[in-house]
Amino acid sequence: MAGGRGVPLALLALLALQVTGAVKARNVMLQVDLYQRAETLQQEGGQYVFSFDGDEMFHVDLQKMETVWRLPEFGQFTSFKAKAAVQHLAAEKQHMELLMLRANHSQGTMEPPEVMVFTKRRMNLGDPNVLICYVDKFWPSVINITWLKNGQEVVDGIFETVYLLREDDTFRKFSYLPFVPTRGDYYDCRVEHWGLPKALLKHWEPQVPLPASESTETLVCALGLAVGIVGIVAGTVLIIKAMKMNSARNARGPL
Repeated sequence: MAGGRGVPLALLALLALQVTGAVKARNVMLQVDLYQRAETLQQEGGQYVFSFDGDEMFHVDLQKMETVWRLPEFGQFTSFKAKAAVQHLAAEKQHMELLMLRANHSQGTMEPPEVMVFTKRRMNLGDPNVLICYVDKFWPSVINITWLKNGQEVVDGIFETVYLLREDDTFRKFSYLPFVPTRGDYYDCRVEHWGLPKALLKHWEPQVPLPASESTETLVCALGLAVGIVGIVAGTVLIIKAMKMNSARNARGPL
């Protein structure tokens, strides 16, 4: 089945969907075969993913020719041969070549992504955590996600999911960055997509409230400073009034 958004001049893609539904429980197991080729870049690629109710079960790493289970425990109960995915994608490529011969090419609609950045767990300074960059509702499935720490690109320790298909034929993707929150550090998730006029930066930095003792001390100091200023002003006013009264008495002379 085609992606439903036309065939863009720069990207040709073909999706094959197979859905198995349990009627009573309404659970859905989805197999997605994706083959795509960027004509202007002379690049091609593909993806083979199984998901259950929107959550990835496994995908096939086409470079390493191996099945990657989302949870390693799944692989203890069942198996999937990576060669089968390669055969599926070869069939998709052939199918797309036939469609290209029979159909006209038209510019597809680019859907820019929505981006959010948040932590996996409640954030505490010094406690290891994971930053998550959630990129949603974009099409086509060509996107570049990078992380910046204090303005410098991070190259190690990043994990990305495959492209996850949404019900409206757009895609979503997650990028994970393990980190240790430290006061003063800040992070940016940089997203590049054909639907964006320029790279999108989503900023994140730890919002750390002052400890209760520091907050109390700050409040007491502020109140003390305010009282001191009021006292100085009131004292100045009284001194000026007293000087004026003395001047008036001196001007009238003795009774």
